[in-house]
Amino acid sequence: MGILNNIFSKIFPSAQAAVGNVADAVKNQVNSITGHDKDAASNNQNQDQNQNQPHSDNQTPISDVDVMSILNNLASKFPEKLNWKTSIVDLLKLLGIDNSLDARKRLAKELNYTGSTDDTAAMNTWLIKEVFKRIAEKGGNITHLFS
Repeated sequence: MGILNNIFSKIFPSAQAAVGNVADAVKNQVNSITGHDKDAASNNQNQDQNQNQPHSDNQTPISDVDVMSILNNLASKFPEKLNWKTSIVDLLKLLGIDNSLDARKRLAKELNYTGSTDDTAAMNTWLIKEVFKRIAEKGGNITHLFS
């Protein structure tokens, strides 16, 4: 797993649960079609009924996740004050991810950074912007970051 995926898994933990639910639904549908599971038809009817009901909090679509609230909540419980909105080092520390120079260089490579990794100030500035850009592309709501 890459560092960016590790960041996503810390910020979007319910996304992994949603993938598991989709996999189960697909498996049940395949079993129903192929006749491998005689109870699948009744299970599918129950699933269809459940799909019409509102999502619970742990099944929130990624696009509805307020990333800033999640990170603010983590920061409020962190023992030291972190500048995670503008510092990739502090964001990684907040998420419990290795924030060493080597790890940040690997993240820069993973995200196709074209600058010099020896200029750590420029690299770190680019990384924090790029990570938040990727979070937004993934559907995370980061609007509070800019207000």
